[in-house]
Amino acid sequence: MSRTPAPQRANAIALLEGGGLIRLRDLQRAGVGPETLSRLVREGVATRPARGLYQLAGAAIDARHTLAEASALTSKAVVCLTSALQFHELTLQMPSAVWMAIDRAAWKPRIEYPRIRFVRFGTKALSEGVEHHTVEGVSIAVFNPAKTIVDCFRYRNKIGLDVALEGLREGLRSRKVTPDQLWQFARQARIWSVIKPYLEAMVADGA
Repeated sequence: MSRTPAPQRANAIALLEGGGLIRLRDLQRAGVGPETLSRLVREGVATRPARGLYQLAGAAIDARHTLAEASALTSKAVVCLTSALQFHELTLQMPSAVWMAIDRAAWKPRIEYPRIRFVRFGTKALSEGVEHHTVEGVSIAVFNPAKTIVDCFRYRNKIGLDVALEGLREGLRSRKVTPDQLWQFARQARIWSVIKPYLEAMVADGA
């Protein structure tokens, strides 16, 4: 018979079943103590995919799972570049790390898992074109498709021009972006002259 206090155990399992990834502090606020969590992990009822995060063992995991893990462990960071392209289904690339944007003056979090690559954005650039989604109970901030594609051209030396072009092509093909949206973000980022010839060629070819 388990020696875990019944109310704590029931509360923990109920939260894990209903919320996907749950942060340690949220479990503690619900009255679930560390010993209860440790016992559930030892029993194989729950898993700890990253420090400070718990989920029900055997929970279904999709491609967005790592984004949820990263977002739960970071504050004021926004999913960007290849990871945002993947989120919006605009690339077949599988990034080896989660790309996240943080403020130029912000403290860079030290996270062992999941692997995160931080990119520093100016305060204005970090606040524009941000969407909020919920994945596995975690709120995720991610740049919208048009902003993401423009940022991929800005950071093409980091992620590769081929990735930026794939995002542009898929964004136009799927109609998730319009030339006007791209022009707006590219003008703000002062990179319109770089994107313009590729955009015009793809529009002429029907993307």
